[in-house]
Amino acid sequence: MDILVGYKKANQDLLEFSAVHAKAFNANVILVTSLKGGDDDVEKVDKAKYNLEAGKQFFDQRGIQCETHLLVHGMEAGEDLVSFAQEKSVFQIIMGVKNRSKVGKLLFGSTAQTVILTAPCPVLTVKGQDAQ
Repeated sequence: MDILVGYKKANQDLLEFSAVHAKAFNANVILVTSLKGGDDDVEKVDKAKYNLEAGKQFFDQRGIQCETHLLVHGMEAGEDLVSFAQEKSVFQIIMGVKNRSKVGKLLFGSTAQTVILTAPCPVLTVKGQDAQ
């Protein structure tokens, strides 16, 4: 059984919550970051890889099987995560959320909203001080 964790940057609350769920369900964690394709920003890619590796170490230290994926498919993050979740037939998606005004959601979209409304499985959201 696999749990997909949508992971953009260090979020201790998200990692801790995901670890509790992975242990409770004896599940593997698939740690995923989605970047929009066509962006030649090497710094963003390097930072995403670094964050994924740090997240993997968190799970490794707790004895939880974890794999990482950096998705660059040219889709919005929400669509990318849902598509990947379908492809992997995950049991659950866990992702961090942050407060954003309605205007902010209108202008910049909402990854969480897209995932919650279109995911093929249950979605749990974690609001933390350092949420993504």
